Amino acid sequence: MLRIFQQVALWEAISTILLFFVAMPLKYLANIPEAVRVAGSIHGFLVVIFVVLLVACWQTYNWTFSRVAKYFVLSLIPVVSFWVEKDLKREIQAQKAA
Repeated sequence: MLRIFQQVALWEAISTILLFFVAMPLKYLANIPEAVRVAGSIHGFLVVIFVVLLVACWQTYNWTFSRVAKYFVLSLIPVVSFWVEKDLKREIQAQKAA
């Protein structure tokens, strides 16, 4: 489940960047509102999956509330949300080594 969560965290972060730095300029500078509609829908779907997996990992791996809250808050900040993916990647590698 950690590997799936790591991938969703990565794609959620990428979708945030695409939404803010590609779709929104297309909407406001090139008058293409469909870009935000499509990118926003994809991003929204990934955010929901991110939160569902965050809660599932919290329960499965007995994470602390502070870790869960930190991951959630970081996922809301563009670019910083890549840290969640990197942290999960480190945890997966540590589990493989053990």
